[in-house]
Amino acid sequence: MRIHFIAIGGSAMHNLAIALHKKGYQVTGSDDVIFEPSSSRLSKYGLLPGQMGWDENNITSDLDAVILGMHALKDNPELLRAQQMGLKIYSYPEYIYEQTKDKLRVVIGGSHGKTTITSMILHVLNYYKRDFDYLVGAQLAGFDTMVKVTESAPLIVIEGDEYLASPIDRRPKFHLYKANIAVISGIAWDHINVFPTYQDYTRQFELFIETIQPGGKLIYCNADHDLNVLVKGLTAPVETTGYGIPEHKVENGITFLLPDETALKIFGDHNLMNLNAARLVCLQLGIDGTQFNIAISSFTGAAKRLELLNAENETNVYKDFAHSPSKLKATIEAVEAQFPTRQLVACIELHTFSSLNKTFLEQYADTMTKSDIAIVYIDEKTFVQKKMEPFTQYDVQTAFNSKEILFFNNSALLEDYLLNINFYRTNLLLMSSGNFGGLDLTKLARELNTISPKEQ
Repeated sequence: MRIHFIAIGGSAMHNLAIALHKKGYQVTGSDDVIFEPSSSRLSKYGLLPGQMGWDENNITSDLDAVILGMHALKDNPELLRAQQMGLKIYSYPEYIYEQTKDKLRVVIGGSHGKTTITSMILHVLNYYKRDFDYLVGAQLAGFDTMVKVTESAPLIVIEGDEYLASPIDRRPKFHLYKANIAVISGIAWDHINVFPTYQDYTRQFELFIETIQPGGKLIYCNADHDLNVLVKGLTAPVETTGYGIPEHKVENGITFLLPDETALKIFGDHNLMNLNAARLVCLQLGIDGTQFNIAISSFTGAAKRLELLNAENETNVYKDFAHSPSKLKATIEAVEAQFPTRQLVACIELHTFSSLNKTFLEQYADTMTKSDIAIVYIDEKTFVQKKMEPFTQYDVQTAFNSKEILFFNNSALLEDYLLNINFYRTNLLLMSSGNFGGLDLTKLARELNTISPKEQ
């Protein structure tokens, strides 16, 4: 099989390219720019384009398929050539389905928790050395790539994103996988550039349920009111199972599952609900509750999901992917509840199109009330790049409903502020889907002042 990737440098795209290369396919690709770690990974397998840019001569009649990434535009010369030649053009979720249509497909959907639930399932399956394929949105410990597609595996576990499949396929990705077992972790409005109203966004989850295959199963968070309403109104012929927060206790900053007191390396109500979703999926895959608890006790979390950067002198520094209002609120509350005797400094970078929209910004009201110091950072260059009107401190404080919110739009000033706080018995939570203007967060975490005032 000869496959060409247009926009091969994307996160999922380059991982799928590597997976197909490992499967023995002849893979080529192009892009106008490729960043790390995509560049090094593609280079390792001999898949890095010799030069950047688009060239319609890359498209030849002997190609079995062209896979189109979201980064490409509709007028991409390679895409136009492929269309003119009548070649089969897939989005990457379409091609994942083509590769796995004879397998059992587990698809994890929802506005939050998708990566963590998927990662938990993969961790447990890997623990018991099960043969499985996967697609997940983060690099996981013990896994070389974020995509694996083989001939032998009887099942695939897929993180099902609700964003669009490609520039010429405006369907959400998770509609294309046709799940046998589906999870919805919750619904919280996002991607307003594509789904301008909450009703538009919610409708995508209704359609997702309709794509579940006959006799399939839906596992959903029954703690989500709107999701509960949606599920109760179902007419699709699927079996439904709800889940919430499992019984647990917290002692000395460690969460234990009850009644067997399984110690966990993760914490927070949101993560515990994710764990329950993963447990229910694993039950469907033949792994019982006791086996699940044994395996999940060693799960340390997905990358950038409450990832511990440093811990000393009763100070923990966490990095988290949280960026939407619901994720922000849940992550702050999780850290606050896990360490009730410590202060909490919470810093969110607003980076996505939705979060930088003034109308949507109001959704952040009261999301940071559980933190002792609340900081909002926006890279001043972001507004220029996205051609949007900049926010003022007043805009941010009004939207978050707090005059106590500190606002920074310069990463150097933010870093200087944090380095001048005494973090003894104080946790720091850094949340973003961006990179805080290029700040080295690991280095920052090590340099914070955590010395007891008595020792100074």
